[in-house]
Amino acid sequence: MKPQVIAFYLPQYHPTAHNDEWWGKGFTEWTNVVKAKPLFRGHYQPKIPTDLGFYDLRVPEVREQQAQLAREAGVDGFCYYEYWFGNGHEELEMPFREVVESGKPDFPFCLCWANESWFKKFWNNEGSVVDKKVLAEQTYPGKEDYEKHFYARLAAFKDARYIKVDGKLLYVIYKPLLMPDVTEFMQEWQRLARENGLPEFYFVGFSLLPDQEGDAILSKGCNSVGACRMSPDWVHDFKWAVRKLTSMILQRPRTNDYRKLWHVLLTDKERKDERYCPVIMPNWDHTPRSGVNGMLYTHATPDEFHKHCLDALSSVAAKKDNPLVFLKSWNEWGEGNYMEPDMKFGKGFIHALRRAVDAVCAK
Repeated sequence: MKPQVIAFYLPQYHPTAHNDEWWGKGFTEWTNVVKAKPLFRGHYQPKIPTDLGFYDLRVPEVREQQAQLAREAGVDGFCYYEYWFGNGHEELEMPFREVVESGKPDFPFCLCWANESWFKKFWNNEGSVVDKKVLAEQTYPGKEDYEKHFYARLAAFKDARYIKVDGKLLYVIYKPLLMPDVTEFMQEWQRLARENGLPEFYFVGFSLLPDQEGDAILSKGCNSVGACRMSPDWVHDFKWAVRKLTSMILQRPRTNDYRKLWHVLLTDKERKDERYCPVIMPNWDHTPRSGVNGMLYTHATPDEFHKHCLDALSSVAAKKDNPLVFLKSWNEWGEGNYMEPDMKFGKGFIHALRRAVDAVCAK
């Protein structure tokens, strides 16, 4: 089966009234990106965009150029993060709204409900969070709000560009187990889809801990699990605690060597189980947002990413039913988690994914 590569897309790069209020006039993710500094010898920071520059998502030509680069990479569509906090409160909705209303770019899309509260965090010298100020609280008011949420996205669900899996509308829930009534939410949306002449939904429950959470996510009614293994299992045990303590003492971020890491970002669940979707990651570096309190990959190069892509895409091609591979992410520059061209690698990651897609499809 031909793999279907869906890239998560951050709609953050434009000023908003709340970001002005919370972070200062004109704040966007670029504010964090440009102030980043190397925190140890060989640390690649700041990461500077080239082809698209420090873009503004209010500009439609930028969104067209992003879609063209994604096609070049072999990406089949964007999965736009949406931020619905309940009671009609949305954030960062403008770029996707314009994509739907304008009909451009002519590039497939779906949605991921990024259902987390937003905080401003305060750190101490030891690297621990000492206080968190709630900026936008994620709430779940219930059936009436789920209906309001559905109808706010109805035009998108009716759009010919909306991505389907086995004829069903693909919809990702980022933290399904945070929802006290996720099953009720999915059932309500299935009902509303039928009433509005739409296909059913294909729900993917995303997870950073798929071994611990996967069964629970599936038991809630999700069709599959988006299994994102940012680090091997040992990061959650004693060894990780030791590494964190060492980082605190040395006042440097925690690191993982991507050359060793990509081998364990997939397990037999993603390779063999139809209910689990692999998630591929080109890089990770959270230090623009969190400084020495962050975590990053070292030696994340296009060549190593190419091997990771071949592993994931080949496993999906061997499956009978579920073709999904999620790419995290297309443009998370503040987390060093992006595919767009930069000063060091140019289009290297784009070409690496394209080579892997072509190689697997040629078999």
